[in-house]
Amino acid sequence: MTDHTLAATPETVHWGRFWSELPPVLAIAPGDRVTIQTFSGREAVLPPEGSGMTVAPELRAILAADLPGQAHLLTGPVAIDGAMPGDVLKIGIERIELGADWGFNAVRPAVGTLPGEFPVSQSTVTQIPIDRENRTCRLPWGATLPLAPFFGVMGVAPAPEWGELTSIQPRLNGGNIDLKLLSEGATLYLPVHATGALFSCGDGHGCQGDGEVCITALETALTGTFRFDLLKAGTTGIDMPRAETADELISMGFHASLDTALQIALRQMIAIIRERTGITETEAYQFCSLAVDFAVTQSVNQEKGVHGRLRKTLLETG
Repeated sequence: MTDHTLAATPETVHWGRFWSELPPVLAIAPGDRVTIQTFSGREAVLPPEGSGMTVAPELRAILAADLPGQAHLLTGPVAIDGAMPGDVLKIGIERIELGADWGFNAVRPAVGTLPGEFPVSQSTVTQIPIDRENRTCRLPWGATLPLAPFFGVMGVAPAPEWGELTSIQPRLNGGNIDLKLLSEGATLYLPVHATGALFSCGDGHGCQGDGEVCITALETALTGTFRFDLLKAGTTGIDMPRAETADELISMGFHASLDTALQIALRQMIAIIRERTGITETEAYQFCSLAVDFAVTQSVNQEKGVHGRLRKTLLETG
């Protein structure tokens, strides 16, 4: 295993897209570990001078480069040697460090879970100070929230025939998953659709409630350490993103309809349970009703997300 570092610079970041023809900025071997620096936000969300909050010179350099694109600022892509369509990329999220003493939350008039219901004529941005030592943030009206940082966007390139995809929606290649369970210690599994996999990440979140209802979480800079392993085609039944923690198995479903997203997440959890136990499909369906918690991951990314959570100990018998 080799350790790599990928700093966020104008040469190593891109705005808001996944694409099989995007040149990799780093190539690694399966089993390698990469520490990846990410930033969030354009000029409009930066804290003002005299606020006591510090804007990193690296972020200012990226913004000054005026790179094309929209949506999320992503670092990558990272190519994994030997990764081919049909394989599965196993991503161990080993460490997540806060990268700034501030973050922001925004409300926009025509988006979010309640579009048009709030009296804002343009984006309303609130800068929120972060106490990195204590891993908390303090809201303007006085509440203090504990931080549990995670990357809202982690994904690989889509298949070449899909063309270029925006990072706004979660898809079969991952992307804007916004699942707060993907914190330090979790493992994410992404099916590979293009040669090299081409992993990019960003959209750092300091904290988020399930649903992410106003369209943003606590958007902030994060640095993550990931281990990338490759599961070759035919060795798993994984056909869309899934995850696990030390204690739980996690299924995901994405669709414009929350009902359909739930059905997808449910079918995925049934498959996970059957892989682990060998019980019948009907028994696994019943088990989901008895033991699995399903929740809205996010309701604001056009393709909505639902995830299922199953404690691993509940699969034990005897």
